[in-house]
Amino acid sequence: MDRDAKLRELGSGRILPLLWRFAWPSFVTMGLNMLYNVVDRVYIGHGCGTDAIAGLTMTFPLMMVMGAFGPLIGVGSGTVISISLGEGDRGKAERALGQCVAMKLLLGATVAPALFCVLGPLLSAMAGGGVTDDALRLARQYLRIVVPFHFLAHLAFGLSACMRSEGSPVAAMGCLAVGTVANFVLDPLFIFSRVPLGPVSLPGFGLGVAGAAWATNVAMTLSCAAALLHYAGGRSVVRLRASNVRIFRDLAPRVLAIGLSPFLMQFAGSTINFSINHAFARWSGNPETGAVQVAAFGIFQTVSMLFFIPSMGIQHGFGPIIGYNWGAKAYARVRRCMDLSVSLTTVVIASSCAVQLLLARSLAWCIADAPGVTDAGAFAIRIGNCMVWSIGLNVAATTYFQSVGRPRTAIVLSLMRQVLILLPCVWALPRLLPARPILAIWLALPISDFATFLASIPPMLRERRALADAARPGESA
Repeated sequence: MDRDAKLRELGSGRILPLLWRFAWPSFVTMGLNMLYNVVDRVYIGHGCGTDAIAGLTMTFPLMMVMGAFGPLIGVGSGTVISISLGEGDRGKAERALGQCVAMKLLLGATVAPALFCVLGPLLSAMAGGGVTDDALRLARQYLRIVVPFHFLAHLAFGLSACMRSEGSPVAAMGCLAVGTVANFVLDPLFIFSRVPLGPVSLPGFGLGVAGAAWATNVAMTLSCAAALLHYAGGRSVVRLRASNVRIFRDLAPRVLAIGLSPFLMQFAGSTINFSINHAFARWSGNPETGAVQVAAFGIFQTVSMLFFIPSMGIQHGFGPIIGYNWGAKAYARVRRCMDLSVSLTTVVIASSCAVQLLLARSLAWCIADAPGVTDAGAFAIRIGNCMVWSIGLNVAATTYFQSVGRPRTAIVLSLMRQVLILLPCVWALPRLLPARPILAIWLALPISDFATFLASIPPMLRERRALADAARPGESA
Protein backbone atom coordinates (compact mmCIF):
# COMPACT_ATOMS: atom_id res chain seq x y z
CA MET A 1 0.00 0.00 0.00
CA ASP A 2 1.50 3.39 -1.06
CA ARG A 3 1.72 6.38 1.27
CA ASP A 4 -1.31 8.27 -0.07
CA ALA A 5 -3.44 5.12 0.06
CA LYS A 6 -2.58 4.70 3.75
CA LEU A 7 -3.83 8.20 4.45
CA ARG A 8 -7.01 7.78 2.39
CA GLU A 9 -7.82 4.61 4.28
CA LEU A 10 -7.71 6.49 7.60
CA GLY A 11 -10.47 8.74 6.30
CA SER A 12 -12.66 6.29 4.40
CA GLY A 13 -11.82 2.69 5.33
CA ARG A 14 -14.21 0.54 7.38
CA ILE A 15 -13.52 1.36 11.01
CA LEU A 16 -13.36 -2.11 12.57
CA PRO A 17 -10.98 -3.66 9.97
CA LEU A 18 -8.92 -0.45 10.10
CA LEU A 19 -8.85 -0.62 13.89
CA TRP A 20 -7.67 -4.21 13.74
CA ARG A 21 -4.89 -3.27 11.33
CA PHE A 22 -3.66 -0.62 13.73
CA ALA A 23 -4.49 -2.40 16.98
CA TRP A 24 -2.95 -5.85 16.59
CA PRO A 25 0.58 -4.51 16.10
CA SER A 26 -0.09 -2.20 19.04
CA PHE A 27 -1.15 -5.21 21.16
CA VAL A 28 2.17 -6.79 20.36
CA THR A 29 4.08 -3.52 20.80
CA MET A 30 2.55 -2.87 24.21
CA GLY A 31 3.24 -6.45 25.19
CA LEU A 32 6.84 -6.10 24.12
CA ASN A 33 7.12 -2.86 26.07
CA MET A 34 5.69 -4.46 29.20
CA LEU A 35 7.91 -7.49 28.84
CA TYR A 36 10.99 -5.37 29.54
CA ASN A 37 9.82 -5.25 33.17
CA VAL A 38 7.87 -8.51 33.31
CA VAL A 39 10.72 -10.73 32.11
CA ASP A 40 13.06 -9.19 34.67
CA ARG A 41 10.54 -9.74 37.45
CA VAL A 42 9.75 -13.33 36.51
CA TYR A 43 13.39 -14.41 36.37
CA ILE A 44 14.26 -12.55 39.56
CA GLY A 45 11.05 -13.62 41.31
CA HIS A 46 11.81 -17.30 40.68
CA GLY A 47 15.55 -17.26 41.21
CA CYS A 48 16.67 -14.42 43.46
CA GLY A 49 14.27 -14.33 46.45
CA THR A 50 11.92 -11.92 48.22
CA ASP A 51 14.45 -9.12 48.72
CA ALA A 52 15.29 -9.08 45.02
CA ILE A 53 11.68 -8.84 43.84
CA ALA A 54 10.95 -6.22 46.52
CA GLY A 55 14.02 -4.24 45.42
CA LEU A 56 12.97 -4.40 41.78
CA THR A 57 9.47 -3.23 42.75
CA MET A 58 11.00 -0.26 44.52
CA THR A 59 12.74 0.79 41.30
CA PHE A 60 9.46 1.07 39.44
CA PRO A 61 8.36 4.53 40.68
CA LEU A 62 11.68 6.05 39.62
CA MET A 63 11.63 4.24 36.27
CA MET A 64 8.12 5.62 35.78
CA VAL A 65 9.39 9.15 36.42
CA MET A 66 11.85 8.72 33.57
CA GLY A 67 9.28 6.91 31.47
CA ALA A 68 6.78 9.76 31.91
CA PHE A 69 8.91 11.98 29.67
CA GLY A 70 8.49 9.46 26.86
CA PRO A 71 4.76 10.05 26.19
CA LEU A 72 5.23 13.78 26.89
CA ILE A 73 7.20 13.88 23.65
CA GLY A 74 6.11 10.72 21.82
CA VAL A 75 2.31 10.99 22.20
CA GLY A 76 2.36 14.71 21.50
CA SER A 77 4.52 14.27 18.39
CA GLY A 78 2.42 11.35 17.15
CA THR A 79 -0.82 13.31 17.56
CA VAL A 80 0.58 16.33 15.70
CA ILE A 81 1.75 14.01 12.92
CA SER A 82 -1.64 12.31 12.49
CA ILE A 83 -3.60 15.59 12.59
CA SER A 84 -1.13 17.23 10.16
CA LEU A 85 -1.49 14.34 7.72
CA GLY A 86 -5.27 14.64 7.99
CA GLU A 87 -4.94 18.34 7.10
CA GLY A 88 -2.69 17.44 4.15
CA ASP A 89 0.39 19.16 5.63
CA ARG A 90 3.16 16.56 5.28
CA GLY A 91 5.90 19.15 5.83
CA LYS A 92 4.55 19.91 9.29
CA ALA A 93 4.42 16.20 10.04
CA GLU A 94 8.09 15.83 9.06
CA ARG A 95 9.07 18.74 11.27
CA ALA A 96 7.21 17.11 14.19
CA LEU A 97 9.15 13.88 13.60
CA GLY A 98 12.53 15.63 13.53
CA GLN A 99 11.65 17.60 16.64
CA CYS A 100 10.71 14.35 18.40
CA VAL A 101 14.25 13.04 17.89
CA ALA A 102 15.77 16.34 19.06
CA MET A 103 13.65 16.37 22.22
CA LYS A 104 14.54 12.77 23.02
CA LEU A 105 18.25 13.53 22.75
CA LEU A 106 17.81 16.60 24.96
CA LEU A 107 15.95 14.44 27.47
CA GLY A 108 18.85 12.00 27.68
CA ALA A 109 21.29 14.83 28.33
CA THR A 110 19.28 16.42 31.17
CA VAL A 111 16.70 14.32 33.02
CA ALA A 112 18.69 11.08 33.33
CA PRO A 113 21.79 12.70 34.92
CA ALA A 114 19.60 14.69 37.31
CA LEU A 115 17.75 11.58 38.47
CA PHE A 116 20.99 9.62 38.79
CA CYS A 117 22.26 12.12 41.35
CA VAL A 118 19.29 11.64 43.71
CA LEU A 119 18.69 7.88 43.47
CA GLY A 120 19.94 7.08 46.97
CA PRO A 121 17.88 9.67 48.88
CA LEU A 122 14.70 8.88 46.92
CA LEU A 123 14.97 5.14 47.58
CA SER A 124 15.70 5.72 51.26
CA ALA A 125 12.69 8.02 51.56
CA MET A 126 10.46 5.42 49.91
CA ALA A 127 11.66 2.62 52.17
CA GLY A 128 11.49 4.69 55.33
CA GLY A 129 13.27 1.92 57.24
CA GLY A 130 10.35 -0.43 56.58
CA VAL A 131 12.04 -2.89 54.20
CA THR A 132 15.20 -4.96 54.48
CA ASP A 133 18.65 -3.49 53.75
CA ASP A 134 19.21 -6.04 50.98
CA ALA A 135 16.07 -4.95 49.13
CA LEU A 136 17.20 -1.33 49.27
CA ARG A 137 20.73 -2.22 48.12
CA LEU A 138 19.49 -4.23 45.14
CA ALA A 139 17.14 -1.46 44.07
CA ARG A 140 19.99 1.03 44.10
CA GLN A 141 22.23 -1.35 42.14
CA TYR A 142 19.66 -1.88 39.37
CA LEU A 143 18.92 1.81 38.89
CA ARG A 144 22.55 2.90 38.77
CA ILE A 145 23.09 0.62 35.78
CA VAL A 146 19.85 1.31 33.87
CA VAL A 147 19.29 5.05 34.30
CA PRO A 148 22.24 6.33 32.18
CA PHE A 149 21.07 4.27 29.18
CA HIS A 150 17.35 4.88 29.47
CA PHE A 151 17.23 7.66 26.87
CA LEU A 152 17.72 4.94 24.21
CA ALA A 153 14.42 3.38 25.22
CA HIS A 154 12.77 6.82 25.05
CA LEU A 155 14.02 7.32 21.51
CA ALA A 156 12.82 3.87 20.41
CA PHE A 157 9.36 4.27 21.97
CA GLY A 158 8.99 7.82 20.64
CA LEU A 159 9.81 6.82 17.08
CA SER A 160 7.46 3.84 17.31
CA ALA A 161 4.62 6.23 18.31
CA CYS A 162 5.41 8.33 15.23
CA MET A 163 5.33 5.20 13.05
CA ARG A 164 1.82 4.34 14.27
CA SER A 165 0.65 7.88 13.60
CA GLU A 166 1.84 7.78 9.99
CA GLY A 167 0.02 4.47 9.38
CA SER A 168 2.93 2.03 9.89
CA PRO A 169 1.93 0.03 13.00
CA VAL A 170 3.79 -3.13 11.95
CA ALA A 171 7.08 -1.22 11.71
CA ALA A 172 6.41 0.22 15.19
CA MET A 173 5.91 -3.29 16.49
CA GLY A 174 9.06 -4.59 14.83
CA CYS A 175 11.49 -2.11 16.33
CA LEU A 176 10.37 -3.00 19.86
CA ALA A 177 10.25 -6.73 19.11
CA VAL A 178 13.99 -6.70 18.47
CA GLY A 179 14.75 -5.40 21.96
CA THR A 180 12.24 -7.57 23.79
CA VAL A 181 13.51 -10.79 22.21
CA ALA A 182 17.05 -9.76 23.11
CA ASN A 183 16.02 -9.05 26.71
CA PHE A 184 14.24 -12.40 26.99
CA VAL A 185 17.34 -14.26 25.78
CA LEU A 186 19.95 -12.25 27.67
CA ASP A 187 18.17 -12.04 31.05
CA PRO A 188 18.82 -15.64 32.19
CA LEU A 189 22.32 -15.56 30.72
CA PHE A 190 23.24 -12.42 32.67
CA ILE A 191 21.26 -13.17 35.88
CA PHE A 192 22.13 -16.82 36.60
CA SER A 193 25.46 -18.63 36.87
CA ARG A 194 23.95 -21.68 35.13
CA VAL A 195 21.17 -21.47 32.51
CA PRO A 196 19.08 -24.67 32.10
CA LEU A 197 18.62 -25.61 28.46
CA GLY A 198 16.82 -28.94 28.19
CA PRO A 199 18.99 -31.77 29.50
CA VAL A 200 22.07 -29.53 29.70
CA SER A 201 22.88 -26.11 31.14
CA LEU A 202 24.95 -23.25 29.83
CA PRO A 203 27.34 -21.13 31.88
CA GLY A 204 26.02 -17.67 32.71
CA PHE A 205 27.46 -14.50 34.19
CA GLY A 206 25.69 -14.89 37.57
CA LEU A 207 25.17 -11.14 38.04
CA GLY A 208 21.72 -11.39 39.66
CA VAL A 209 19.78 -8.11 39.68
CA ALA A 210 22.69 -6.32 38.00
CA GLY A 211 22.48 -8.84 35.15
CA ALA A 212 18.84 -7.95 34.56
CA ALA A 213 19.85 -4.29 34.31
CA TRP A 214 22.61 -4.96 31.76
CA ALA A 215 20.33 -7.17 29.66
CA THR A 216 17.79 -4.33 29.58
CA ASN A 217 20.46 -1.87 28.42
CA VAL A 218 21.50 -4.08 25.50
CA ALA A 219 17.87 -4.60 24.51
CA MET A 220 17.12 -0.86 24.59
CA THR A 221 20.11 -0.20 22.32
CA LEU A 222 18.92 -2.73 19.75
CA SER A 223 15.36 -1.34 19.69
CA CYS A 224 16.67 2.17 19.18
CA ALA A 225 18.89 1.05 16.29
CA ALA A 226 15.95 -0.73 14.61
CA ALA A 227 13.74 2.39 14.87
CA LEU A 228 16.41 4.61 13.33
CA LEU A 229 16.97 2.11 10.51
CA HIS A 230 13.27 2.30 9.61
CA TYR A 231 13.52 6.03 8.95
CA ALA A 232 16.98 5.82 7.40
CA GLY A 233 15.79 3.21 4.87
CA GLY A 234 13.26 5.44 3.11
CA ARG A 235 10.27 3.19 3.93
CA SER A 236 8.40 5.71 6.05
CA VAL A 237 5.43 7.88 5.06
CA VAL A 238 6.97 10.79 6.96
CA ARG A 239 10.68 11.35 6.25
CA LEU A 240 13.24 11.97 8.96
CA ARG A 241 15.45 14.76 7.66
CA ALA A 242 18.59 15.96 9.44
CA SER A 243 17.56 19.57 8.91
CA ASN A 244 14.41 18.95 10.98
CA VAL A 245 16.21 17.51 14.04
CA ARG A 246 15.77 20.62 16.14
CA ILE A 247 13.20 22.40 18.29
CA PHE A 248 10.53 24.40 16.43
CA ARG A 249 8.94 27.30 18.30
CA ASP A 250 5.58 26.83 16.60
CA LEU A 251 5.44 23.04 17.21
CA ALA A 252 7.09 22.46 20.59
CA PRO A 253 4.33 24.06 22.73
CA ARG A 254 1.67 22.09 20.83
CA VAL A 255 3.51 18.79 21.22
CA LEU A 256 4.15 19.35 24.93
CA ALA A 257 0.57 20.48 25.58
CA ILE A 258 -0.87 17.33 23.99
CA GLY A 259 1.71 15.06 25.62
CA LEU A 260 1.18 16.66 29.02
CA SER A 261 -1.82 14.44 29.78
CA PRO A 262 -0.04 11.06 29.47
CA PHE A 263 3.06 12.60 31.09
CA LEU A 264 1.11 13.68 34.14
CA MET A 265 -0.75 10.37 34.19
CA GLN A 266 2.50 8.41 34.27
CA PHE A 267 4.14 10.85 36.69
CA ALA A 268 1.09 10.49 38.90
CA GLY A 269 1.46 6.72 38.58
CA SER A 270 5.01 7.08 39.85
CA THR A 271 3.77 9.13 42.80
CA ILE A 272 1.14 6.50 43.55
CA ASN A 273 3.72 3.70 43.33
CA PHE A 274 6.05 5.63 45.62
CA SER A 275 3.23 6.31 48.09
CA ILE A 276 1.94 2.73 48.14
CA ASN A 277 5.44 1.28 48.60
CA HIS A 278 6.03 3.75 51.41
CA ALA A 279 2.64 2.96 52.96
CA PHE A 280 3.35 -0.77 53.00
CA ALA A 281 6.80 -0.17 54.48
CA ARG A 282 5.33 2.10 57.15
CA TRP A 283 2.27 0.05 58.17
CA SER A 284 3.60 -3.52 57.87
CA GLY A 285 5.13 -3.59 61.34
CA ASN A 286 8.61 -4.95 60.53
CA PRO A 287 11.06 -4.92 57.58
CA GLU A 288 10.47 -8.57 56.61
CA THR A 289 6.69 -8.12 56.37
CA GLY A 290 7.25 -4.83 54.58
CA ALA A 291 9.43 -6.55 51.97
CA VAL A 292 6.73 -9.21 51.41
CA GLN A 293 4.00 -6.58 50.91
CA VAL A 294 6.16 -4.52 48.55
CA ALA A 295 6.93 -7.71 46.60
CA ALA A 296 3.18 -8.50 46.49
CA PHE A 297 2.57 -5.02 45.10
CA GLY A 298 5.13 -5.80 42.42
CA ILE A 299 3.18 -8.94 41.51
CA PHE A 300 -0.07 -6.96 41.40
CA GLN A 301 1.50 -4.34 39.12
CA THR A 302 2.96 -6.92 36.78
CA VAL A 303 -0.28 -8.88 36.35
CA SER A 304 -2.33 -5.69 35.99
CA MET A 305 0.00 -4.36 33.30
CA LEU A 306 -0.17 -7.57 31.30
CA PHE A 307 -3.97 -7.66 31.35
CA PHE A 308 -4.17 -3.96 30.51
CA ILE A 309 -2.33 -4.47 27.21
CA PRO A 310 -5.41 -5.30 25.05
CA SER A 311 -7.29 -2.18 26.16
CA MET A 312 -4.29 0.05 25.51
CA GLY A 313 -3.81 -1.62 22.15
CA ILE A 314 -7.36 -0.60 21.28
CA GLN A 315 -6.59 2.98 22.30
CA HIS A 316 -3.40 3.06 20.25
CA GLY A 317 -5.38 1.73 17.30
CA PHE A 318 -8.12 4.35 17.60
CA GLY A 319 -5.76 7.28 18.25
CA PRO A 320 -4.49 7.82 14.67
CA ILE A 321 -7.95 7.20 13.20
CA ILE A 322 -9.62 9.73 15.49
CA GLY A 323 -6.82 12.27 15.04
CA TYR A 324 -6.82 12.06 11.24
CA ASN A 325 -10.60 12.37 10.94
CA TRP A 326 -10.71 15.22 13.45
CA GLY A 327 -8.17 17.04 11.29
CA ALA A 328 -10.31 16.27 8.22
CA LYS A 329 -13.46 17.52 10.06
CA ALA A 330 -15.24 14.18 9.55
CA TYR A 331 -17.12 14.48 12.84
CA ALA A 332 -19.65 11.71 12.25
CA ARG A 333 -16.75 9.29 11.76
CA VAL A 334 -15.05 10.63 14.90
CA ARG A 335 -18.25 10.03 16.88
CA ARG A 336 -18.51 6.49 15.58
CA CYS A 337 -14.89 5.84 16.58
CA MET A 338 -15.50 7.25 20.05
CA ASP A 339 -18.53 4.99 20.60
CA LEU A 340 -16.64 1.91 19.44
CA SER A 341 -13.64 2.80 21.59
CA VAL A 342 -15.76 3.01 24.75
CA SER A 343 -17.65 -0.22 24.01
CA LEU A 344 -14.67 -2.36 23.05
CA THR A 345 -12.46 -1.06 25.86
CA THR A 346 -15.13 -1.74 28.49
CA VAL A 347 -15.73 -5.30 27.26
CA VAL A 348 -12.01 -6.10 27.14
CA ILE A 349 -11.25 -4.67 30.59
CA ALA A 350 -14.24 -6.41 32.18
CA SER A 351 -13.14 -9.73 30.68
CA SER A 352 -9.59 -9.29 31.97
CA CYS A 353 -10.98 -8.44 35.41
CA ALA A 354 -12.90 -11.73 35.53
CA VAL A 355 -9.83 -13.75 34.54
CA GLN A 356 -7.66 -12.08 37.18
CA LEU A 357 -10.16 -12.72 39.94
CA LEU A 358 -10.60 -16.37 38.98
CA LEU A 359 -6.90 -17.19 38.48
CA ALA A 360 -5.33 -14.88 41.05
CA ARG A 361 -3.12 -17.43 42.79
CA SER A 362 -1.87 -19.07 39.61
CA LEU A 363 -1.04 -15.67 38.15
CA ALA A 364 0.82 -14.65 41.31
CA TRP A 365 2.86 -17.86 41.27
CA CYS A 366 3.88 -17.23 37.66
CA ILE A 367 5.61 -14.02 38.77
CA ALA A 368 7.22 -15.16 42.03
CA ASP A 369 7.29 -18.32 44.13
CA ALA A 370 9.11 -17.03 47.23
CA PRO A 371 7.60 -18.16 50.58
CA GLY A 372 4.62 -16.01 51.57
CA VAL A 373 4.93 -13.77 48.52
CA THR A 374 2.66 -15.85 46.25
CA ASP A 375 -0.24 -15.81 48.73
CA ALA A 376 0.19 -12.09 49.39
CA GLY A 377 0.30 -11.44 45.64
CA ALA A 378 -2.89 -13.44 45.03
CA PHE A 379 -4.70 -11.45 47.72
CA ALA A 380 -3.45 -8.23 46.13
CA ILE A 381 -4.73 -9.22 42.69
CA ARG A 382 -8.19 -10.13 43.99
CA ILE A 383 -8.85 -7.03 46.05
CA GLY A 384 -6.90 -4.52 43.97
CA ASN A 385 -8.61 -5.44 40.70
CA CYS A 386 -12.14 -6.24 41.88
CA MET A 387 -13.55 -2.99 40.42
CA VAL A 388 -11.20 -2.51 37.50
CA TRP A 389 -14.01 -3.49 35.10
CA SER A 390 -15.42 0.02 35.55
CA ILE A 391 -12.47 2.07 34.21
CA GLY A 392 -12.96 1.42 30.48
CA LEU A 393 -14.89 4.67 29.99
CA ASN A 394 -12.12 6.74 31.57
CA VAL A 395 -9.41 5.04 29.50
CA ALA A 396 -11.29 5.64 26.24
CA ALA A 397 -12.15 9.21 27.19
CA THR A 398 -8.55 10.13 27.96
CA THR A 399 -7.35 8.75 24.61
CA TYR A 400 -10.14 10.53 22.72
CA PHE A 401 -9.34 13.98 24.11
CA GLN A 402 -5.60 13.43 23.53
CA SER A 403 -6.26 12.41 19.92
CA VAL A 404 -8.30 15.49 19.07
CA GLY A 405 -5.72 17.83 20.59
CA ARG A 406 -7.63 18.89 23.73
CA PRO A 407 -5.07 18.32 26.45
CA ARG A 408 -6.79 20.09 29.34
CA THR A 409 -9.73 17.70 29.44
CA ALA A 410 -7.44 14.73 28.90
CA ILE A 411 -5.23 15.85 31.79
CA VAL A 412 -8.15 16.13 34.21
CA LEU A 413 -9.50 12.72 33.22
CA SER A 414 -6.10 11.04 33.38
CA LEU A 415 -5.25 12.47 36.80
CA MET A 416 -8.66 11.80 38.30
CA ARG A 417 -8.13 8.14 39.08
CA GLN A 418 -4.59 8.28 40.42
CA VAL A 419 -4.13 11.72 41.97
CA LEU A 420 -7.52 13.16 42.83
CA ILE A 421 -9.00 9.94 44.26
CA LEU A 422 -6.46 7.15 44.79
CA LEU A 423 -3.67 9.15 46.44
CA PRO A 424 -5.85 10.64 49.20
CA CYS A 425 -7.33 7.19 49.83
CA VAL A 426 -3.87 5.64 50.23
CA TRP A 427 -2.97 8.30 52.78
CA ALA A 428 -6.27 8.35 54.68
CA LEU A 429 -7.68 4.79 54.79
CA PRO A 430 -4.93 3.18 56.95
CA ARG A 431 -5.68 5.82 59.58
CA LEU A 432 -9.41 5.19 59.35
CA LEU A 433 -8.89 1.40 59.66
CA PRO A 434 -5.90 1.19 62.03
CA ALA A 435 -6.75 -2.40 63.01
CA ARG A 436 -6.17 -3.59 59.41
CA PRO A 437 -3.99 -0.97 57.70
CA ILE A 438 -2.72 -3.31 54.93
CA LEU A 439 -6.29 -4.12 53.89
CA ALA A 440 -7.09 -0.41 53.95
CA ILE A 441 -4.27 0.35 51.50
CA TRP A 442 -5.54 -2.26 49.05
CA LEU A 443 -9.13 -1.00 49.34
CA ALA A 444 -8.01 2.38 47.99
CA LEU A 445 -7.65 0.84 44.52
CA PRO A 446 -11.24 -0.40 43.88
CA ILE A 447 -12.70 2.73 45.48
CA SER A 448 -10.78 4.97 43.07
CA ASP A 449 -11.70 2.81 40.05
CA PHE A 450 -15.45 3.13 40.55
CA ALA A 451 -15.38 6.80 41.53
CA THR A 452 -13.42 7.56 38.33
CA PHE A 453 -16.00 5.75 36.22
CA LEU A 454 -18.80 7.91 37.63
CA ALA A 455 -16.84 11.13 37.09
CA SER A 456 -16.04 10.29 33.43
CA ILE A 457 -19.67 10.00 32.32
CA PRO A 458 -20.63 13.72 32.02
CA PRO A 459 -17.76 14.93 29.75
CA MET A 460 -18.20 12.02 27.36
CA LEU A 461 -21.96 12.57 27.05
CA ARG A 462 -21.37 16.27 26.32
CA GLU A 463 -18.75 15.45 23.68
CA ARG A 464 -20.99 12.91 21.99
CA ARG A 465 -23.76 15.49 21.63
CA ALA A 466 -21.30 18.10 20.32
CA LEU A 467 -20.00 15.73 17.63
CA ALA A 468 -23.56 14.95 16.51
CA ASP A 469 -24.29 18.69 16.19
CA ALA A 470 -21.03 19.36 14.28
CA ALA A 471 -21.43 16.55 11.74
CA ARG A 472 -22.17 17.70 8.21
CA PRO A 473 -25.66 16.91 6.87
CA GLY A 474 -25.63 13.53 5.20
CA GLU A 475 -22.12 12.76 6.43
CA SER A 476 -21.48 9.03 6.83
CA ALA A 477 -19.19 7.35 9.35
